[in-house]
Amino acid sequence: MASIYLDLPLYSFDLHIHTTASDGVFTPSEIVQQAGHKGLKTIAITDHDTIYGVQEARSAGIQAGIDVIPGVEISTRFQKKNIDVLGYGMEDLDLLEELLRPFREARTHRAERIVTKLCRLGMPLSLDDVKEFSGDHLIARPHIAHAIVKKGYVPDLQFAFDHYLGDGKPAAEDKLEISVEDGIKMIHQTGGKAVLAHPVYLPDRSWVPLLLQNPFDGIEVWHRSHSWEDSEYYLRLAREHQLFVTGGSDYHNPSHKLGDFIKKPT
Repeated sequence: MASIYLDLPLYSFDLHIHTTASDGVFTPSEIVQQAGHKGLKTIAITDHDTIYGVQEARSAGIQAGIDVIPGVEISTRFQKKNIDVLGYGMEDLDLLEELLRPFREARTHRAERIVTKLCRLGMPLSLDDVKEFSGDHLIARPHIAHAIVKKGYVPDLQFAFDHYLGDGKPAAEDKLEISVEDGIKMIHQTGGKAVLAHPVYLPDRSWVPLLLQNPFDGIEVWHRSHSWEDSEYYLRLAREHQLFVTGGSDYHNPSHKLGDFIKKPT
């Protein structure tokens, strides 16, 4: 099975990347610049519940000679568990932007509730303080974390998540999630292909074939958190279900490595 790696143009693509349009720390243009330095030929911008950064990345990609695939990572829920659905190659981006509008509005309301909780916890904060970091983009928890770090309430981002913003913490709030089926439908409706993201994050492997009963087109076989054995298993499932395969680093910040997500057998 090691031959599967010989068939891949290693490090020439990365199909799972986040920008400042959601919870990444680099702008779409900066991502394209980094991709060029890495020698990547094809990338996909897959921000959470928004395609705001796609056009900037595509324009930068034309200048840099890098193919930028329009992508998105939609928040869905299955059996009370968050399931991320990746979308690729959507053709009607205007329609997709309209379909994603409820996510944008829900993120703003969620941020307002988190800010209110932080104020009650003795950390006076306003939504404007948060928007200093999110700009016109979708508001994500890292933007709130940056705001309370700047205010001096916490020493760093990790502390903010570990003590206040992480799931189950005092200031945490749920995000809007739709059904897996509706997420896939949204992608198909706009001319794209739907991919099950990073299946290693599911409670256990038995969930994967269960989820693949939905009309997915592909599965993310390679991911920075997948071991070689994980990828082998997901590749077999993809073949059994006649799905195409993708891979990406799930790049958000410098602690990750752009274009580095394919593990070799140990």
